[in-house]
Amino acid sequence: MTDCLFCAILAGDADAHFVHDDAEVAAFLDVRPLFKGHVLVLPRAHHETLADLPADLLGPLMRRVQQISAAMPGAYGAQGSFVAMNNTVSQSVPHLHVHVVPRTKGDGLRGFFWPRGRYEGDDEAAQYARRLRDELRQSADRGDDPPRRDCRTG
Repeated sequence: MTDCLFCAILAGDADAHFVHDDAEVAAFLDVRPLFKGHVLVLPRAHHETLADLPADLLGPLMRRVQQISAAMPGAYGAQGSFVAMNNTVSQSVPHLHVHVVPRTKGDGLRGFFWPRGRYEGDDEAAQYARRLRDELRQSADRGDDPPRRDCRTG
């Protein structure tokens, strides 16, 4: 798609701070983060909504979302994350993407009124991207999978 900002980023024609990039899925920092470290995870192939995504890409996309969410506490000192996806309504770029946002109790995020911020500059954004890339790499090197909890045993 020629006028999609995310396709331009993926093609290298627009700048972004990547935290992950493979043949099927990429992830980079949101330029207007809810909180610093806010990441967008998206398929490399252009699909506008979740309904448009081929079934064989669902697993790779959500696996990356899971890995990035699991890495945020180690990378940023977060207590958890917020994961969200818009389909058409409130989708500012018509290319399927999943928001993964670091969260800490008392951070001020309430409901769906999202105060957007900015990085102090490119250096700060690059530092946030590097921290999450490093944590993802260390997690992969250890062979970590996100912790699993059984509802019956806690």
